[in-house]
Amino acid sequence: MAPAVADAPATPDRAAHQAELRRQVARFLRSLRVERNLSPQTVRAYGSDLSSYCDWAEREGVDPLLVSHRQLRGYLAELVSAGYATRTVSRHLSSLRTLYRWLLREGVVSVDGAAAVSSPKAGRPLPRVMSDAEASRLLSTCDMGDACGLRDRAFLELLYATGARVSEASGLDVGDVDLAQGQVRLFGKGSKERIVPIYRGCCRIVRRYLEESRPALAARRRGGEPTRALLLSTRGRRMSADALRTCFERHVARAGLDPTLTPHAMRHTFATELLAGGADLRSVQELLGHASIATTQVYTHLSAQRLLEEARQAHPRAE
Repeated sequence: MAPAVADAPATPDRAAHQAELRRQVARFLRSLRVERNLSPQTVRAYGSDLSSYCDWAEREGVDPLLVSHRQLRGYLAELVSAGYATRTVSRHLSSLRTLYRWLLREGVVSVDGAAAVSSPKAGRPLPRVMSDAEASRLLSTCDMGDACGLRDRAFLELLYATGARVSEASGLDVGDVDLAQGQVRLFGKGSKERIVPIYRGCCRIVRRYLEESRPALAARRRGGEPTRALLLSTRGRRMSADALRTCFERHVARAGLDPTLTPHAMRHTFATELLAGGADLRSVQELLGHASIATTQVYTHLSAQRLLEEARQAHPRAE
């Protein structure tokens, strides 16, 4: 990538275009929320990336409504020199491409300067998965005699049983869990709905939580207002995704597992176990809520890698 090159001081037109870009970015983010129904987390990520770009355009004196692909490569080069990971730089470029396609469609720009910019190449790292023994250790750290401990166990069982994203677990309502049918309704990115079956052990834990712990936690809610949320905090409120991540990290520490493990590792483990057990790729794609099967294909490599490791350990001639 070519290094960033500062242009001349901003002209009145250029300054006006820079201010106009910020207004258009605000419109663009609203369209992502309303028209495309993207999650708040995704919209925030777009907003952060595009705010950085607006700052750069003003700092470097670039006219963002007449920007060239060479100038955009300079912006990406600045991100690289600042130490951003290749995947992060690619995400920034993806945000810019989506924005400029929208600006072109809206008639704000006449040329899409981002279309000709190629993404930085990077190898795709395999996601971190847990073994069943590690997952069992994690589940065993929950105090089943305590209201919060039983809630935590229900949360962890649901992650392991469904491969849900932590934001999806946070959004679960009581009505989304059908214990009679042994299934859970999840709402993924773009509020896309999917039904995922859960195993009997998970059903037993969730039923016990609903009967014993959730009523006690719900009673702590101020004003006695009812809530549909499944996973409740000590104050009887819906647990946020951040609160659930903190809960997960606490149990990882208690289990003595790798502290870099996140709730997403349970999702990776769910997918890998299904493929290793013989599930077809399309079914796993549906259960994970992936829009593209290419996203799911990474788990085939994990399954193959696990099979190789098991074969090496089990073969009588293996050293």
